[in-house]
Amino acid sequence: MPQTRGSASQIVKSGAKAPVQGKPAFRTEIRFDNNRLLADLLGEFDAHLSMLEDKLGVEAVAHGNVIVVKGTETGCVLAKDVLQDLYERLKAGHTVVLGDIDGAIRHAHAGARDDRKKGEGSDGAGQLRTRKKLVTARTPLQSRYIEALQAEQLIFATGPAGTGKTYLAVAHAAGRLERGETERLILSRPAVEAGERLGFLPGDLREKVDPYLRPLYDALYDVLPAEKVERDLESGVIEIAPLAFMRGRTLSHATIILDEAQNCTSMQMKMFLTRLGEGSKMVVTGDPSQIDLPPGQTSGLGEAIGILKDVKGIAHIPFTSADVVRHELVARIVEAYEKAR
Repeated sequence: MPQTRGSASQIVKSGAKAPVQGKPAFRTEIRFDNNRLLADLLGEFDAHLSMLEDKLGVEAVAHGNVIVVKGTETGCVLAKDVLQDLYERLKAGHTVVLGDIDGAIRHAHAGARDDRKKGEGSDGAGQLRTRKKLVTARTPLQSRYIEALQAEQLIFATGPAGTGKTYLAVAHAAGRLERGETERLILSRPAVEAGERLGFLPGDLREKVDPYLRPLYDALYDVLPAEKVERDLESGVIEIAPLAFMRGRTLSHATIILDEAQNCTSMQMKMFLTRLGEGSKMVVTGDPSQIDLPPGQTSGLGEAIGILKDVKGIAHIPFTSADVVRHELVARIVEAYEKAR
């Protein structure tokens, strides 16, 4: 009897059947060897199984420690691969949530399981490990982004909100810091919305600019323990500052992230890129469709990507609405705005 990868499960029966009165033409049964993990795989009230059915157009029913999948041959094969891969992730001690189901399906559709370099998991998706969690790519392009983060010195990531541009960059930087591959993290954003009005806000300078840097704090606290973030912010190992604070500095042995880079002018972008020092890595993220610069000012993000496109050691990952992983409605909203432009 054929064994699945890592003996995670065993195919009990798989084969084609002639369609009868509109019934599915293909049926596959998958047996799992740990009922507790199977419950985690199914999700609360079988929510994970329901998503699998909706996304792949199959029928999936759990009977004891066996899942029966019916539908087209392609749908059944994809469902089997997804279930086995996520079961292996559970066996390795990781969690599985609805977003992981969606991500595994996207990778299965793209043939990522066979074509991409394996991470620490088994679904072919790129992965980033921090002390607090294992972050797994949820689209094939996110896997490419993770590969670029690991291989290149300067990475541009562009695309709409919800594609993981900033979050994955912060997770990668946090992992590098914990492994001793970098001495400090520097995260920056242009405080374009504040402009000259910063002086009218209450508090000291940090209190004035913190609201514009909050997304970077949120990402840090999600991938690192809160006490480590606070300790490293206090000691300067992690620095979060407006773009203006970068002028005149040479940033060596650091991982540097510039978020919302579409709001940089050409001069600001050149200034920032030339801060890169010895032993450092830089990630620049932005959404070209959400530029908040005053009228008449050109965004330096697209200009920099065009000028540097043939320079060795630089990668550009162009996310689209297909890579939105926040909520299905967010993806549809982004698509609607793209069509309206």
